[in-house]
Amino acid sequence: MRALILSEDGFEDTELLSPYYRLLEEGLKVDIASTRRKKIRGKHGYEVQAELAFEEVDPKHHQLLVLPGGRAPEKIRLSEDAKRISQYFMVEGKLIGTICHGVQTLISAGLVKNRRGTCFQGIQDDLDAAGCEVVDEEVVVDDNWISSRQPSDIPAFNKKIIEKTNQMG
Repeated sequence: MRALILSEDGFEDTELLSPYYRLLEEGLKVDIASTRRKKIRGKHGYEVQAELAFEEVDPKHHQLLVLPGGRAPEKIRLSEDAKRISQYFMVEGKLIGTICHGVQTLISAGLVKNRRGTCFQGIQDDLDAAGCEVVDEEVVVDDNWISSRQPSDIPAFNKKIIEKTNQMG
């Protein structure tokens, strides 16, 4: 099984690194993609290598998409390729995990209307305005979409992602 993380400079370090390492522990191959191939730096100084540019991603090769938060989603949501990737995952019913501001990419891709999810308190109005039923819980599952609010929700988020990937086989 293969996972894809979309991110950019300014990501919330724990929201990218914790799921990344937890998925590796489960034996998944995890690819990190950004606007271009480069090292990306988190809000607290951690760096990871983006092995792929968004335009190079063929989403059919991945079963899970993770969209961490921080300031990165403000840049990611502007990418047509990032929206294309997200739309493919949603339409194909592949697993998507968003945490904190990560949902902004799904909002910009028009993928949250008539769905149920959660996000950071500061953008709950945006999620609501996009037609999503907003729930204030540490982890919310709506079919193939798993969402969480903030770094303190990471244990529940990771647990649910692992549970769902194990169900997929």
